[in-house]
Amino acid sequence: MDENPKIQNKSFMIDLFLNEIGRLRSGWRFFVFLVLFLFLFPAFATTISFILIKLPIGYGDNTLLARIVGAVIGLFLAILLGWACGRFFEGLPFRALGIWFTKLWFKDLLIGLAIGAGSISLAVLVAMAFGGLRFNYNESAGSTAILITLGASFIVFTFGAAFEEVLIRGYMFQTFTRAKLAWLAIAITSLFFAFGHMGNPNANVFSTINTGLAGIWLGIAYLKTRTLWLATGIHFAWNWVQGAIFGIEVSGLTDITTAPLLKEVDVPTSLISGGSYGIEGGIACTIALIASTALIWFLPVLKPTEEMLELTSEEIPAGRNLT
Repeated sequence: MDENPKIQNKSFMIDLFLNEIGRLRSGWRFFVFLVLFLFLFPAFATTISFILIKLPIGYGDNTLLARIVGAVIGLFLAILLGWACGRFFEGLPFRALGIWFTKLWFKDLLIGLAIGAGSISLAVLVAMAFGGLRFNYNESAGSTAILITLGASFIVFTFGAAFEEVLIRGYMFQTFTRAKLAWLAIAITSLFFAFGHMGNPNANVFSTINTGLAGIWLGIAYLKTRTLWLATGIHFAWNWVQGAIFGIEVSGLTDITTAPLLKEVDVPTSLISGGSYGIEGGIACTIALIASTALIWFLPVLKPTEEMLELTSEEIPAGRNLT
């Protein structure tokens, strides 16, 4: 006899939401985290901005302080929700999120800083070799303004990189990885990363493609170490060296680095140098990202600890929690 339709429907509903080990499926976990963040971030940001704007501290829209506050709020929420979702849905400890001071964290951070700075420098060298960029020392700004820009942008890019990495390569990425869907994690988060920059000044199709490639680049960085230290170091160093040292637009933005060390002189080869969007909108960036991704993938010194590999490679059966 055929199975009772009610039992079949109940079984279907269970399978729709729960996997074979009794955990909520990774797609639903991803969705819950994303909805919670999209709901809570505007609420927190609006409330805190309302309070800060009343204080005599120069807080206002599009100021550096507003950028820092926004990144700090986003970072806090991404960490909190990442920990809560990991604990509630997957029985994981806080350190599974990849931002704890694990055994190799400092080494991964230093290597990330070196790779990020080296990668943007490679992109600049390619653009210069093909006549797409020239640079002059920024004499007109003055040393005080340059030092202020170096320091202020350091803070902005630090919190900005940390926020974006914890949000994009944090729980949303990692929950798919534990479900053996790392390829889907890279695809979805890279699309998120690319579309998130489409509203930047002078963004175009080529800049969106390069930002998607950067999402793959940073996703590979996470998979090689299973923490966010390498990816955050890369992300920060790329942005800071690009804007504060070379004076290039950072994803079309110039207001963060108003007095950089060098002044970029564009020449009419925007396909190479990216034109008014910055080097991330040109072929030189594409070449650097591909080369840097290959370096990260094959570099033997980059590897996870046994603990982080265990926490990020497979799901834990329902009813069991790790401490």
